Amino acid sequence: MAKLKTQEVQKLNAYFLPKDFVIDDIPDEPEDTLKTWIAEFEADKYNALFHLGFLKKQEWFSPSIEYLHHITEILIKKLSQQPEIELNREAIQVDLLEDEIYQLKEELPFVIGMEHVDDKWILNLWEEILAVFKLEIKKYDGSVARYFAEYNANINVVGRVFFHLVENNEERYPFAFMATYSTKPVKSKRAVHTPLKNALEEFGGDEKKLLSLISTVIRAAEKSSFISELLESGELFSPLKLTADEAYTVLSEIEMYEEAGIMCRVPDWWRKSNNSLQMSVMVGEKEPSKVGLEAIMDFSPSLNIGGEKISEEELRDFLNMAAGLVQYKGKWVEINKRRLEAVLQAFEKVKDLTKDGALSLGEAMRLELNMNKLLDIPADEIDISVSNGQWLRRMKESLIQPSLIQEISIEPSLHATLRAYQENGYYWLNKMSQFGFGACLADDMGLGKTVQVIAFLEHYRVHKGGQVLLILPASLIGNWQKEIEKFAPEMNYQILHKSDLKASETLQIREGEFLYITTYGMAVRLEMLKNKQWDCLILDEAQAIKNPGTKQTKAIKEIPARMRIAMTGTPIENRLGDLWSLFDFLNKGLLGTTKEFKDFTKTLADNAAGYTKLRKMIQPFMLRRLKTDKSIIVDLPDKLEIKAYTTLSKKQIALYKQLIEQISEKLNETEGIGRKGLVLASIMKFKQICNHPDQYLAREEFKPEQSGKFEQLREICETIY
Repeated sequence: MAKLKTQEVQKLNAYFLPKDFVIDDIPDEPEDTLKTWIAEFEADKYNALFHLGFLKKQEWFSPSIEYLHHITEILIKKLSQQPEIELNREAIQVDLLEDEIYQLKEELPFVIGMEHVDDKWILNLWEEILAVFKLEIKKYDGSVARYFAEYNANINVVGRVFFHLVENNEERYPFAFMATYSTKPVKSKRAVHTPLKNALEEFGGDEKKLLSLISTVIRAAEKSSFISELLESGELFSPLKLTADEAYTVLSEIEMYEEAGIMCRVPDWWRKSNNSLQMSVMVGEKEPSKVGLEAIMDFSPSLNIGGEKISEEELRDFLNMAAGLVQYKGKWVEINKRRLEAVLQAFEKVKDLTKDGALSLGEAMRLELNMNKLLDIPADEIDISVSNGQWLRRMKESLIQPSLIQEISIEPSLHATLRAYQENGYYWLNKMSQFGFGACLADDMGLGKTVQVIAFLEHYRVHKGGQVLLILPASLIGNWQKEIEKFAPEMNYQILHKSDLKASETLQIREGEFLYITTYGMAVRLEMLKNKQWDCLILDEAQAIKNPGTKQTKAIKEIPARMRIAMTGTPIENRLGDLWSLFDFLNKGLLGTTKEFKDFTKTLADNAAGYTKLRKMIQPFMLRRLKTDKSIIVDLPDKLEIKAYTTLSKKQIALYKQLIEQISEKLNETEGIGRKGLVLASIMKFKQICNHPDQYLAREEFKPEQSGKFEQLREICETIY
């Protein structure tokens, strides 16, 4: 029986702006949850985003919406873990730590406007959604726990009990454990921690209050035999000395305690990732004999535990020990036999690879994305990191920061004065050519990508010669001709396009020219382009090849060239497949096959750290500067935004009044949550009417005179024109 083809769910996208975000690409027929949320967003975006955080991931989440949802989830989790939240309510302050902000930037997906997301952007978003909670909880009559339960019954607000585990200077009992609770003394603005045994005195004979306080402990005891024994014996109410094995039990059960609503304070080394056993592979310590992605690289594996290097023999000795905590070079480390065996297996496989010594630069860079897949070891079993050796690190740094590249003289025949950032772009293109890498020049629109490429081509023409093919949209042919004649009048070129021919002429490549210019449409039809080995192939508006399955994209990728350059102001949009197609043109194989890349992208939903690996991999091959970056261009004035107010057309006014009457009738017949849903849904309809009657009526005419906005837009465009 043939399988039914499931319809792909339309995703809602968010575009990140310099200060906040907007939503776009709204599905034509959104599901009920999405429809309600869009209406809520139209009323108050931050209110809508805060409430979205209580929902689990929805099918309509795009990576951009998922990222915003993730930030809100972190806030809600932090709020629920504040022991003083019931005491402080709207006065609560929950901050993002520096390492948390760094992690959020690292997990940023490849979406439109990603370049705007920095510390300030994240903190502004955080404060806006936190303000929503403060406003709502101020008006709410019930407890904070009840407030959270109304939105999501699975969220447990943390209790006032804390578990503390610290190191102790006794050989037999190297750890100490104590349970405390938070209380707010009279005349004090801040809560303090006091031993749990004091609760017996504070609440006296009030058994109900005492049980309420230790309710989280009772929940933990239901799942933990260790806590259950301490609670039954009464030892939990006093400080305790613990053996290493008992401490390991506590550390292993932290997640269980926190799920029960108990806050845990444990040594920093336990929560740090380098406490566990890791394997790292260093690639590119020495300079290869040749450059390019096919250059053969040296690489070597090493083992680390607790941040200290460990030999293979020492690791095998650990296998003979019992699981738990042991001290290694003065630090406590975890012995997990399953992970030990997995690491040793991976170590042996990498050693076998080093014997072959046939790892190319391209393969070495791909290791950062899929080392676990290469070794056929699940990522959850072992943490394998790839580090760059001295040569590879310096090479990457110079490409990521073009200002570090040794200056290359600009040809006297170039009739242009380049800005500092444009000179860096010129140096970068020459360096990429030297290494034999494909390059994506992705500067913001208006920063002069064309003049940078012309400067590079003029240097190439003078020192190397050869033949270069430039493919672009037909509308840009005239612009490129003007720019070449203005900035590089000695550069000889030929236009390979029918519009440049006389009626009796046939299109032929003239020998002796340096630059050949054609369009995307002609590139598909001109088979002769595939019969030459071009020295350089350049694509302007390279987003034209973002769809790898089109005839146009396939034809252009078949054109042979020693170096490739892609020019685009929008290198990354909302589909990672577009990114793969661009790099498949620039540096084929760098991101693997299309299947390998799809398999990798599927892991990103559960492992956002993969975005970091992908970003680091493509960073040396893409140069992007923004107009908003004052370090790039200081004499560009700030964008001036002016609000323009418009009036509704007669048809808009009639529809607006009609909708008000309809809603008024329905509101009289609706109660409770239904009224709120009706109001939110109506907001979107009002907005559609204000845009254009045909959007509200689902028609396609969109006559300008029927919309006040369209008429005002016409006036603005006429002024510009």
